[in-house]
Amino acid sequence: MSDSLRDQLLKAGFIQKPSNESRQGDKPRPQGGNPRPSGGKPRPQDGRPRPQGGRPHPQGGKPHARPEPSGGAGQQDINLARAYALRERTEREQREREQREAEQRAKVKKERRQKLGALLDGKALNAKEAEIPRHFPHANKIRRIYVTSEQLPRLNGGELAVVQLAGRYLLVARDDGLAAKAIDPDALVLLCDAHASDEDDVPADLVW
Repeated sequence: MSDSLRDQLLKAGFIQKPSNESRQGDKPRPQGGNPRPSGGKPRPQDGRPRPQGGRPHPQGGKPHARPEPSGGAGQQDINLARAYALRERTEREQREREQREAEQRAKVKKERRQKLGALLDGKALNAKEAEIPRHFPHANKIRRIYVTSEQLPRLNGGELAVVQLAGRYLLVARDDGLAAKAIDPDALVLLCDAHASDEDDVPADLVW
């Protein structure tokens, strides 16, 4: 339509003059429905700004802290295992120590018995015809050895002694008794002192 014809129609009232707003509204809108805000940065559809890194925070605005693995139970198991191992090692060492000590005592006892046997070999003065019992205390009990009438005063006077060897009581000379005591203090069980005072007014030569 030419300008003259538009002007004629306007004058006749058949068409209206377009306003500025209608002209501006004729501009095509960008497809997508959501125009970008000023600044060029896209906004999420929910209207909340996205944090740096591209992932939205959960509700509350603060990220959830990761729970740290609890090591209390595992540490207790380790400590308990160490305690059991330490106790087992201590008990084992104690058993081994006690066994070594027992073996050492048995070895020393055997060596002493062998030395006493070699010392007293052929030196026992026990007589088959001895009929007089001589009592004496030993190991919290009253023991006795049979002597002759000639041996009794010598035993009470300290010239003879009584030693123990392999469960037997042997009558020996004083020097042999002292030598036995040097090997094993428990070997000498009776050695009288002729110069000692009688205890409880009981004479040393009393036969009971």
